[in-house]
Amino acid sequence: MELLQTIFFTLVALGVLVTFHEFGHFWVARRCGIKVLRFSVGFGTPLFRWRDKLGTEFVVALLPLGGYVRMVDEREGNVSEEDLPYAFTRKSVWQRMAVVVAGPLANFLLAVLLYWIVYAMGVTGIAPVIGSLIPDSVAEQAGLEAGQEIVAIDGEPTPTWQALNEQLVRRIGETGPITFTVKQLQDTLQYEYTGELHDWLNDAAEQNPVAGLGIVLYSPEILPVAEEVVPGDPADRAGLLPGDQILTANGEAMADWSAWVNYVRARPGQTIELLVKRDDQHVETSVTPKTAIAEDGAEIGQVGMGVRIPKWPEEMIRQSNYNLFDALGQGVSQTWNTSLLILDSVKKMLMGLISAKHLSGPITIAKVAGASAQYGLTAYLGFLAFLSVSLGVLNLLPIPVLDGGHLMYYIIEALKGRPVSEKIQIVGFRIGMFLVIGLMLLALYNDLSRL
Repeated sequence: MELLQTIFFTLVALGVLVTFHEFGHFWVARRCGIKVLRFSVGFGTPLFRWRDKLGTEFVVALLPLGGYVRMVDEREGNVSEEDLPYAFTRKSVWQRMAVVVAGPLANFLLAVLLYWIVYAMGVTGIAPVIGSLIPDSVAEQAGLEAGQEIVAIDGEPTPTWQALNEQLVRRIGETGPITFTVKQLQDTLQYEYTGELHDWLNDAAEQNPVAGLGIVLYSPEILPVAEEVVPGDPADRAGLLPGDQILTANGEAMADWSAWVNYVRARPGQTIELLVKRDDQHVETSVTPKTAIAEDGAEIGQVGMGVRIPKWPEEMIRQSNYNLFDALGQGVSQTWNTSLLILDSVKKMLMGLISAKHLSGPITIAKVAGASAQYGLTAYLGFLAFLSVSLGVLNLLPIPVLDGGHLMYYIIEALKGRPVSEKIQIVGFRIGMFLVIGLMLLALYNDLSRL
């Protein structure tokens, strides 16, 4: 079921992003008087197709891994005399530039819209309070202590876990001082500490900037208490009830929910003797986990219990509410800052400050899509917005075969007064295809290596 949800939300994400991107090209092409032959979302065998009154064929195809807008273009074959005035190649260089830019621009506008909705709905976050520190880490050497709230990094406010991560991501691959501004939770007096980064997380396979500093953020203890019991599953047949706390399993103490889950997963089909706390009484029972198949194909045990999520301390909850106008401003600002962050990451990767291991492909995107959907609508919309910004920025990179590569050719044409030679464009296309395919394969390899 979880796999189906992941696939569904991934397909929705790709469908929305591709549709907006291609619609940008389509809409501007129509406004420039270019005849559009086909608007396709996906590749391969068409699943649905229809035509509008101007003769454009709209297609939803089998493989939702991209899309395209096919226009009348002399470079793709003979064009009839009556269609020549509507050919892409017959339009001014400025109109062609507008058509090329329209796709990425549509992604930026979509991101602004999505962030606008997120901020208008209100943003709730958790204050980044230090739970513990790893010995000899950057944070401990800087003098930070458990119980302190990190209110800023390098002078930039970090009111929530997400804000803290966003600020730290900007420092990945860097060497130099990092400044922490901290305070006690219910205090206003602030203190500054300085740590030292040395090629920070340069070669890390996975980016976890908070852990990379040696910080474990505070979170309330999740006890092995059932919030729900699935009817008909092993826990229900064993007589377990919502509110029950697992004290021991086969005599082994269950300190938290993670310990209980790991114990059950390791014992499919094996009877487990339980000591359970129910209200103020202790109850003994036994449960036999059913066998399920994990994502890696291994057999695991499941009993059909849902965890009771503990409440966060009120003083750690950060709630931000915006009116529609302020939410729009926040959406524009978030889109801009995210674009700069992605560009900075690309620059660092080209300079060798960030390892190519950080590249992620379709498997990682699918996992994040599924996980964000489980966290709720705002998390999923935020993920869509980030992905839309990424698509917009990467498509504007000056690599032939991407929109940015075509834009580069048209800028040169505008400056020189004549098009880039067809021979050079063909060479550029081959180089661009080699780079894009190579990066896709590397990203896929990174995905598979993380499984």
